[in-house]
Amino acid sequence: MKSRSLTLALLVLALPLAAAPRQDYARQWPLQLSRDDGGAYRVELDPAVYAQAHSAQLRDIDVIDAGGAIVPAEVFAPEQPLARAPQRRSLPWFPLPAAPAGTNKGWELISEVETDGRLRRVEARSTAGDTAKLPQTALLIDASAVRAPIQALQLQWAPGAALDAAYSVEASDDLDHWRSVTSSGRLLDLQRDGQRLVQRRIAFDAVGEQARYLRLTPQDPQRGAQIVAVEAELSATAAGAPLQWRELKGARVQLKDGGVAFEYRLDGRFPIQQADVALPGNHALQWRLDSRDSEDEGWRAQAGPWMAYAVAGQGAGDRSPARQLASASRDRLWRLRASGAVPGEPVLRLGYRPEVVVFLAQGQPPYALVAGSGRAARADSPLSQLVDALRQSRGNDWRPAEASLGAPGDLAGAAALAAPEPERDWRSWLLWAVLVGGALIVVGFAMSLLRSGKAPQA
Repeated sequence: MKSRSLTLALLVLALPLAAAPRQDYARQWPLQLSRDDGGAYRVELDPAVYAQAHSAQLRDIDVIDAGGAIVPAEVFAPEQPLARAPQRRSLPWFPLPAAPAGTNKGWELISEVETDGRLRRVEARSTAGDTAKLPQTALLIDASAVRAPIQALQLQWAPGAALDAAYSVEASDDLDHWRSVTSSGRLLDLQRDGQRLVQRRIAFDAVGEQARYLRLTPQDPQRGAQIVAVEAELSATAAGAPLQWRELKGARVQLKDGGVAFEYRLDGRFPIQQADVALPGNHALQWRLDSRDSEDEGWRAQAGPWMAYAVAGQGAGDRSPARQLASASRDRLWRLRASGAVPGEPVLRLGYRPEVVVFLAQGQPPYALVAGSGRAARADSPLSQLVDALRQSRGNDWRPAEASLGAPGDLAGAAALAAPEPERDWRSWLLWAVLVGGALIVVGFAMSLLRSGKAPQA
């Protein structure tokens, strides 16, 4: 394993030191290292870096050495360079009749809900005669007490016959309106020749799922598992890196259909994961949130409909939790639409977790982080493989040494954000010039023959 780590390290060191001019970037931040012998370092991005970044993929964020040469660097999610194990939390659940996929479920859900959203009792009443015979292999999961995105569900079931069951997942905040959730994984419990293969995990996307209630339905009702326990797997980010918020004031816009919307502009390339709406006083409204990166694009749905509320009374108050987006977004433009009249001007709160840049201490210190360019782009590097290899070699507790951002300084400023002029294909231009010149010579020769009245002789 150590030889593998050394090989990857040598591969990174073998990368050419590209000499990208400092004037290709708008600003720079000197990097202060926590130790001189760290080798690899991680630095957390602050709002000023996100505000300066021009690329939607953060490709114009890089690290340079004292001579201005680029050193290997990569942008990581907050938890990636760390070695935290995911947290698990038990969730209440209730069995439901499992109707075949693609058919009406044939039953209605009767529930009793506490004031904080927790389910006290759930009853599934049949609305068709044959649905009463369906096995109770679907699940209604109460995740109302979880305030962090759920990365996956871990399910336990009673031992029995062989199991191979695929499940569909739906999410809801009110038990009435449900939406499909993208998930991967199926439940397996197979045995052969004294060996056992078990798969208990149903995973969501990288952002995770945050809804009050989840519903799991086996695609084949007769092959579902007899579940005995459900656990939510929360990401390491939920425990380690708290959300940071951007609060935006918007402009009221009259829509073509007669409705009203509020439009907002985000001041940087932040990886937005959650959204919340703040209004003065008591309120309860259903919202939809859309986004786009420029005015030339169409609006894309990001969240909703969901209910945001705030209720105060008897010396206490309660408000709805923030809404998890389907996936992280760096769009610049955002739009809120409400289901009814809006009392006041809503403030849109967008939550994100700061990413980190990991870089290799290559070249001559001191180092600086540069950002903001319309013509420079960070080169790909094998740093993610290097981090994994070093963690396997040095143990799961290893992490890159810390670095911090110093006071920013200007480089090329706004001039660095201009797109580069397109490259001119001089060979094509020269060929066309020769062809046009030849054609003009032929035309001139023909005109001279016409004026002289002489025909060319063989």
